[in-house]
Amino acid sequence: MDWGLVPTLLAVVETGSLSGAGRVLGISQPTVGRHVAELEAQLGLTLFDRAPRGLIPNEAAMRLAERAHAMRAAAADMTLFAEGRVAKVEGTVRVTASEVAATYVLPPILRDLLAREPGIAVEVVASNSNDNLLLREADIALRMVAPTQSELIAQKLGELQLGVFAHETYLAKAGTPSSIADLSAHVFIGYDRSDLMIRAMNDMGMPVTRDAFRYRTDNQISHIEAICAGVGLGASQVSILEHRPGIHRLFPELPIPGLPVWLAAHRELTTSARVRRVYDFLADRMRDYLRDQSNVRSTTQ
Repeated sequence: MDWGLVPTLLAVVETGSLSGAGRVLGISQPTVGRHVAELEAQLGLTLFDRAPRGLIPNEAAMRLAERAHAMRAAAADMTLFAEGRVAKVEGTVRVTASEVAATYVLPPILRDLLAREPGIAVEVVASNSNDNLLLREADIALRMVAPTQSELIAQKLGELQLGVFAHETYLAKAGTPSSIADLSAHVFIGYDRSDLMIRAMNDMGMPVTRDAFRYRTDNQISHIEAICAGVGLGASQVSILEHRPGIHRLFPELPIPGLPVWLAAHRELTTSARVRRVYDFLADRMRDYLRDQSNVRSTTQ
């Protein structure tokens, strides 16, 4: 069989359609269809049932997909092994971080890195999902949760301080809350499907339900910009909102738990000169960023 057709098999099984597989692989739908037909002809098997809503993998396809997953993991492991022995500080390094970190935190740090290392290119994946470092979906991950895979090396860099903020235009209309009890009379910006904020507030002795948040979004950038637009009160990172024009921090004495910041990479990649350089640079600069939070003077309006 043609091993080059294996990625197509996996993509069709995982997406359930020729068009979905084409988007994943970056090829046209007819090309995906030809790949599937070629693979079935080479194996002498029918792999998919054609249905109005897509392709349904049969038992043979699912059994082959299990082995194809192992092949993909083995190929990724070979790449990791080779990458880990590249001595030159040049090439591309793929960094994944949350949408907020990728938007507000990393750009000036990576700007300085590129100025110092002209041979390095950086790809930034702005995603709140835990991209798989083991399959080379990223080389380095900046995350707010501790990695659990034993093949990864990770270090906790510190914690991000969180605070409650509002824009002066909102406070001018709605008034400034003087106590936690006053919050119930205000528009509070929260998450939609995520219960992270609800659980955090309940843990702090402030029992709330989803209905307490009249403005809800799971997108963290939309959350920050809603605060800046004067929609209502919201919780966010101190270092991002403290110096925004018109923004005031409320209840700075409130003991809001910080967000842990972890930097992780595959163990093999730490012997790659370029990945090691980016990893160490990010670690140093993120520690500085987190340390500078303590020098920010909080204001209460």
